[in-house]
Amino acid sequence: MSTFSREHIEFLKKKKKKKYFILFWQIIIIILFLAIWEYLSYKKIINTFLFSSPSNIYRCLVGLYNNGDLFNHISITVYETIISFLLANIIGLIVGTILWWNNTIAKIADPYLTIINSLPKVALGPLIIIWVGASINSIIFMALMISSIISIINIYNSFISTDENFVTLMKSFKSSKWQLYTKVVIPSNISNIINNFKINISMSLIGVIMGELLVSKKGLGYLIMYGSQVFNINLVIASVFVLGILSYFMYYVIHLIEKKVEKK
Repeated sequence: MSTFSREHIEFLKKKKKKKYFILFWQIIIIILFLAIWEYLSYKKIINTFLFSSPSNIYRCLVGLYNNGDLFNHISITVYETIISFLLANIIGLIVGTILWWNNTIAKIADPYLTIINSLPKVALGPLIIIWVGASINSIIFMALMISSIISIINIYNSFISTDENFVTLMKSFKSSKWQLYTKVVIPSNISNIINNFKINISMSLIGVIMGELLVSKKGLGYLIMYGSQVFNINLVIASVFVLGILSYFMYYVIHLIEKKVEKK
């Protein structure tokens, strides 16, 4: 015998139907877009030299796969992104905690964080290459400059926005700063920290691609740069297509982690 009421079962069914309905239309939109794009290119309505076509992109990806280059470039970009993502979140959590812990340091650092965050990171590319070297280190450093500052600001703002009622209650029991941090601030901001992960995974990927455009000889960013240099629009769009899929899967992994945390 079911432990749920009939109304609750109907609600779950409607929720499931809505989920499938949304997924159905998401797939249909992609299929229609690709079909229209292919039709326009087949009928010569659009210039395939400038806009390519789904069939040309498919053949380009197959060629990269057959040459053994596709997953090699993908693995390089994924590796750089994961390293950048982990470092950015560690830095963000540590520095964000320090700023929350000491209000004086936070006030001193505030204008500098704002300035660094507003700097155009691409313009600093040549300096990064000189400082770090034309290697994978400069790519990771570029990604860290983009993602870590945002991480610090987001985590710090989340910490200082913790429910004052909980903070006041803990202080009334004469709790230490560490107890306040571990018992209230961190538990209250788990969802905010995970949301920061979602932002950071995309920021890290953007930073890695920017770094690869500057110095790399491997990775999806390199393929995009190389394709644009030799006017191979098929390679450029194919790389962007793979990048979009990669970005979605990385975001989806964080989403799954969020779901597991919410169930606990």
